[in-house]
Amino acid sequence: MSRASATERLGRLLAIVPWVASNDGPTVEEVCGRFEVDEADLLADLDLLFLCGVHPFTPDTLIEVDVADGRVWIRFADYFDRPLRLTPEEGLALVAAGEALLSVPGGDHDGALAGALAKLGAVLGLGPDRPVDVELTPVPGEVLDLISKGQSEQRKVRIEYYSFGRDRTTTRVVHPWRVFNSGGDWYLSGWCEQAAAERLFRVDRIRRAELLPERFDAPDEPTATTVFHPDPASPVVVLDLRAPAWWIAESYPHEGVERLPGGVLRVRLRVAERAWLERVLLRAGPDATVVEGDRSIGPDAAARVLSRYRRREPGDGRRPPPAGVL
Repeated sequence: MSRASATERLGRLLAIVPWVASNDGPTVEEVCGRFEVDEADLLADLDLLFLCGVHPFTPDTLIEVDVADGRVWIRFADYFDRPLRLTPEEGLALVAAGEALLSVPGGDHDGALAGALAKLGAVLGLGPDRPVDVELTPVPGEVLDLISKGQSEQRKVRIEYYSFGRDRTTTRVVHPWRVFNSGGDWYLSGWCEQAAAERLFRVDRIRRAELLPERFDAPDEPTATTVFHPDPASPVVVLDLRAPAWWIAESYPHEGVERLPGGVLRVRLRVAERAWLERVLLRAGPDATVVEGDRSIGPDAAARVLSRYRRREPGDGRRPPPAGVL
């Protein structure tokens, strides 16, 4: 069974909350019918509202939800009676999201949303003659310039590259086919002579680059800008995820998610590199369990990390590492 992503659930809640609050106790059946959601998912979403509020998270700063006799009420905390104050960054994000919504077919460019965005844009100083600076993941400017020059001149580039998945640094000669940005990160797509295959590199993980005199022939068709291509030959690992680790199913491409009793999601992932899965399992902790595949990966990685924090034995001449250093 497919499960709504965190983004979809948030969008649904943002629509449900004001409607329920303004209709003074509609029935659960009415809410489910209006927003095309089943009762179990609706109640799960409403459970999240009990945690919504501001510091110090006392009852007067939290949203109140009451479900009784087949009806639902939502009452806002006193804090929400005050006007909303947006930071410039929040305002810009709101304008960007609203403009994206207006750009879809059927968007009303003369409606209320367009008017509100125009007013917010005016407050932020946005306009056709006021360009907006977008901050991307920082990369060494000389590296980005060099590989871009390699792309334009069809010259090979030698790079020293840190592989996150393998957790090691290698030196490679690459034919830079395309340099592009996706999700705020810069990527280099091209032919890797070491792998004898097309590869994708994160530019911020290129530690050094050297432009070589040798040239290459670029492919006729432009390469895709998809940043992840699961290898069908990679082994499948199946994880059971409790709610705090559902982000794994939402963050990474997978081959199916199944909802199990007790609020557990079972997700199938193709995993090419053990080091990558180790990091994911360490982040998730006990909320992610390997049920198919090598079940020793998580415990072994945790044991290696913990061993670095053990107190030194008397006379061993070693000091424990500082906190946060692995």
